[in-house]
Amino acid sequence: MRHRFVATACLAAGIAGPSLPVAAYQYQGSAAVSGLAAPDAADDPTALSGRPQASAPPRELVPYESAYPPGTIIVSTQERRLYYVLPGNQAIRYCVGVGRPGFTWTGIRTVAMKREWPSWQPPREMRRRRPDLPRFLQGGPANPLGARAMYLGGTLYRIHGSNEPNTVGQAVSSGCIRMTNEDVVDLYDRVKLGAHVIVQ
Repeated sequence: MRHRFVATACLAAGIAGPSLPVAAYQYQGSAAVSGLAAPDAADDPTALSGRPQASAPPRELVPYESAYPPGTIIVSTQERRLYYVLPGNQAIRYCVGVGRPGFTWTGIRTVAMKREWPSWQPPREMRRRRPDLPRFLQGGPANPLGARAMYLGGTLYRIHGSNEPNTVGQAVSSGCIRMTNEDVVDLYDRVKLGAHVIVQ
């Protein structure tokens, strides 16, 4: 499958290729961000810490030809981009972090579970590599899974936020797809359980 534009690396200044004005598609507001009178760090991803949260290029609406129906997620590990397919040959493009060499993968999965401020239990394989990791970490601003997580059925992988936004756009994970907390909240509110995720 080919689409009409070629994305530059996430760490480059700006994003090359044609894009449509944001006004062409009305972004849905997130209750976690805009619906609280007095948000705190447990609810508002912009209040997680003193460091900037959006180190990756901002999400944008782009032309996108796809054989997959609206609501599908397509991850290009080479581009380090995630596309959420919309009607009318369009998609929302997000910058993402992907698996480091030796931890990349491809395939088709579905979103089997969604969690807000998920807890984290590193798998045994990861703890063998990193014995310094805790066995369990409660959800919250210090949790590596960030503000939201979408679990991919039949795998240990997730699309999730990050408490290290500077890693978004890089190949540093153990196979999970990382997003800024702002972007993962936006995607989480759009994605339905059972949605197909194509990693290529």
